[in-house]
Amino acid sequence: MSMEFQKKLAGAETPIPGVVVYDLPVYGDNRGWFKENWQREKMIAAGLPDFRPVQNNISFNDKVGTTRGIHAEPWDKFISVATGRIFGAWVDLREGPSFGSVFTTEIDPSKAIFIPRGVANSYQTLEDNTSYVYLVNDHWSADADYTFVNLADETTNIQWPIPLNEAEVSDKDLRHPRLADVKPMGPRKTLILGADGQLGRALRSKYEGDDSVEFAGRQEFDVLDPESYTTRHWGSYSTIINAAAYTAVDAAETEAGREAAWAINATAVSRLARVAAEHSLTLVHVSSDYVFDGSRTVHTEDEPLTPLGVYGQSKAAGDAIVSTVPRHYVVRTSWVIGEGNNFVRTMAALAGRGIHPAVVDDQIGRLTFADDVAEGIQHLLQTKAPFGTYNLSNDGSAQSWAEIAADVFEITGAERSFVTGISTAEYFKDKAAAPRPLNSVLDLGKIKAAGFSPRNAKMALTQYLSTTQASI
Repeated sequence: MSMEFQKKLAGAETPIPGVVVYDLPVYGDNRGWFKENWQREKMIAAGLPDFRPVQNNISFNDKVGTTRGIHAEPWDKFISVATGRIFGAWVDLREGPSFGSVFTTEIDPSKAIFIPRGVANSYQTLEDNTSYVYLVNDHWSADADYTFVNLADETTNIQWPIPLNEAEVSDKDLRHPRLADVKPMGPRKTLILGADGQLGRALRSKYEGDDSVEFAGRQEFDVLDPESYTTRHWGSYSTIINAAAYTAVDAAETEAGREAAWAINATAVSRLARVAAEHSLTLVHVSSDYVFDGSRTVHTEDEPLTPLGVYGQSKAAGDAIVSTVPRHYVVRTSWVIGEGNNFVRTMAALAGRGIHPAVVDDQIGRLTFADDVAEGIQHLLQTKAPFGTYNLSNDGSAQSWAEIAADVFEITGAERSFVTGISTAEYFKDKAAAPRPLNSVLDLGKIKAAGFSPRNAKMALTQYLSTTQASI
């Protein structure tokens, strides 16, 4: 087969999901030929994933019939031929419905193929002095998690141009298991940090039973320890969900609290951002209404950051850092309610004891239940929504803290009138307290356009109290 010159750069899908064959323009004359084997900008424009290769390998084969494989590796590969010609065979060994799918084709210097992680690769040379070239997006390691299938497997039934008994094959490749005995390669993992906090516990519940999700509290991953970021093989991960945060709003105004807030909400986030950027991971970061001063009627995702206090300033810094990561979601919430001590549980306990509290009535917003944040994060990741910042609170009419407290009293059987309103200035008079935004209402148009509809806040409140009241 002679090589075809000056084809247009173009990709063609194959029966294996994610495996794409590319025609490469090759320019030749009486002196030989030239091609751009890898050109990131043009390849991405042609549909190739921006898989960011870090290593370039060459396999030289001096004889026709040299046969290698079938190996599935834990990284993506971009494969081409420098000299000669091959018959390539690929078998999907990933978990899922396409497991066992086979694709074969011939490749010469005018073709290339992209092979995702977990798709097994093999080839047989059709000419002497064939050089097989491949880019990979992780550094090769003998300790990596490989998966194999036998070259002569009856189920895949690969029709090798040169029969295996006449080919140059290693004994090791011939001892690989049959397809029926192959353990599929699982997907890259999601790492959830801050997994013991109220959002972390909601994420644990949402991803319960998913073996591809790893949960890490402070004991498993201390975000303040620089070594935490260097001791993991990040090539095994696809996503980091950062639910770790310093949230003591008033304590952040003290000397010790200011240091802690910036260490967790900004410095640690910068380390996560660097890891995500270097390893092409998706970073999900949870933000706060405190990045705004509350001077607007409703806060949109593109509103300039105007934090009032140290906590808000440290969170705003984290948002700015995460926004530099190519694959990121900043999920901005307000008034979060989850497991453990929180405003709703406190009001329910006061209602049960017959106490008449004074509650702030000039701060306006919506509750955000941690379960809804967890579900919204899962939705963004599963649907591959466009990267960027998304507001996420519960839906419905904006309320003051006093109105929400009255709802809690009413739902739990007490009188709404037991709750009286008080201004923020009066409530915090003579107290050391951080400044708070008076309006925390988040615009939800963007996340709704992405296909996620948060629950009505009052409905969610009623459901929350029905499941927690017995433990209050």
